[in-house]
Amino acid sequence: MADCTLLKGCPFFNEKMKNMPALADQYKNKYCRGDNSKCARYMVYQKLGRSAVPVDLFPNQLDRAKKILQGK
Repeated sequence: MADCTLLKGCPFFNEKMKNMPALADQYKNKYCRGDNSKCARYMVYQKLGRSAVPVDLFPNQLDRAKKILQGK
């Protein structure tokens, strides 16, 4: 599978993680390269659009993503 189409312009990696390249690469390998269906950021984007994705939402914060999707 290809990289997530949102990866290049993802504010999480370009802003929040720019000073932590090793940790950012770990997240990218797990959530952005290949199957991104487990990425909390992508889940919110897919259902609610880019503007609904909090900049500080980590890819592994599935519980938080589910709350956002439920409107809580």
